Amino acid sequence: MAKIIWASPWSLWGAGIGLLGLLTGGGVQRSGRIVEFWGGFLPLFLRYFPFVAGSPVATFGHVVVGRSQRHLEACRPHQLIHVQQYECWGPLFIPMYLGWWFFLLTRGKHPYYDNPFEREAYDGTR
Repeated sequence: MAKIIWASPWSLWGAGIGLLGLLTGGGVQRSGRIVEFWGGFLPLFLRYFPFVAGSPVATFGHVVVGRSQRHLEACRPHQLIHVQQYECWGPLFIPMYLGWWFFLLTRGKHPYYDNPFEREAYDGTR
């Protein structure tokens, strides 16, 4: 329960985005301790919102938003690791993630693929 509370600021943000998707024709389902939203306005959000632009899914705390159910299913193992990262870092996760993003940019590295949070998520799903 403490992990859910610790990650809750970002879960609330994700739920707000997910509800916008639901109100615009999307869907919602539960997968274990994760709430997943798809469709409606979410493909547009995922196409243009900074730092997730172009991604088929994005995780915010215990909420994952996706373009479609198919994308959610395909990306679920990777996103589950991000949920665990939110449980560890709580409200600090996004500032830490973005801090790495900008640090890597200044070093000529790829801000997504070289980001330690992404590397952990990719390594955990291989």
